[in-house]
This record gives sequence, C-alpha cells and structure tokens, in this order.
Amino acid sequence: MTGDEFVRRVRRVGRERGVAVRFESRSGKGSHGRLHYGERFATVKDRRKEIGPGLLTAMLRQLGLRRTDLA
Repeated sequence: MTGDEFVRRVRRVGRERGVAVRFESRSGKGSHGRLHYGERFATVKDRRKEIGPGLLTAMLRQLGLRRTDLA
C-alpha cells in the first residue's frame, strides 16, 4: 500500500468511527507529512511510494489501529 492509500484508508476508518482525521503536509519535510487520528499522530513518508511492512506496523501502532481496521 502506498502512503496516499494509507491516508485514505485511515480517513475512512475515522469517518466510520467518528474520529477526527487530518493530514498536515507542512509538518513534514519534503514529501513527508503528519497524519492525525484523534489525539494520536504518525509521520507518513513519501505518499507515492510503497510502505514496507515494518513501517506500516509502526504507524498503525502509533495511531492505535490494527491492520484489520484498514481492510
């Protein structure tokens, strides 16, 4: 999954659960940005490239989500 797809899926989960989700591209350097899910946040790397399995797991943990939540 790419960074853009990750952001879209987290936004969908937020809508379903009534949690505020926002993405700030100015918080990151270059193509990085900060994705806020409620009070939690994770830094999203280059949104056009694939996210590796380790980074995906770390970002989900930071947001308090599981892989099954994005399916």
